[in-house]
Amino acid sequence: MKLVDLTKPIQYNRNDPWFMKVKIKHKPHGKGKWLIRALGLPFKLFPTGFGGWADDTIKQMGVHSTTHIDAPWHYGPTCEGKKAKTIDEIPLEWCYGDGVVIDMSHKPDFEAISAKEIKDFLSKKKIQLKKGMIVLIRTDRDRLMGTKEFPDKGTGMSAEATEWLIDQGIKVMGIDQWGWDLPLKHQIKKSKDTGNREVFWEGHLVGTRKEYLHIEQLTNLKSLPCSGFKVCVFPLKIVGASGAPARVVAMVE
Repeated sequence: MKLVDLTKPIQYNRNDPWFMKVKIKHKPHGKGKWLIRALGLPFKLFPTGFGGWADDTIKQMGVHSTTHIDAPWHYGPTCEGKKAKTIDEIPLEWCYGDGVVIDMSHKPDFEAISAKEIKDFLSKKKIQLKKGMIVLIRTDRDRLMGTKEFPDKGTGMSAEATEWLIDQGIKVMGIDQWGWDLPLKHQIKKSKDTGNREVFWEGHLVGTRKEYLHIEQLTNLKSLPCSGFKVCVFPLKIVGASGAPARVVAMVE
């Protein structure tokens, strides 16, 4: 079995916009010794060759700042007429299953992916979706990770494509670009230009009507076949949160 890491490294990047900056303080072994001393162990009783432990503190990291999975609570306070689930309420059974990669890397920036394009791809590859599968949308925009363009370039899932996947029994889906929808700045401009209030966040907002989760900022989808592998995407169990960082791994036989 081959394990393929689909997760973006968690680290400081100066090109990230202010709202997704990650700041981590790394404490070397020499600093750690003082905490041990404060706990009551004299230096003279430290094990031979032991100079203290290393430690790290996450100073700043939003739950949506890196590879993460969005809970229904992120989309709105209710879903299907009930209180929307927060990330700690998500059944773990949803987070492991057969994976499918749908290649939409040919799509130009700012052009949404349609349900027809999804169906055509699946038909061409002779892939039949089944309840419980995890569907990953490949755009190859992960190549922009670490650049200023990352949040502002890309395609995105339309509301109809998102809803069609849900109707096939797909609870968890993901994408290898900054967000599930078209880039935010593009959505805002298009909303203003057209006066259409249904443009903004159309893919996400399907989740206020039909329950689903999506993963954003995946990477390495080009390393996977279209089918024939498993995916696990286990989010941190942050009580009451709208989403959580996750280590996403594909298992290819």
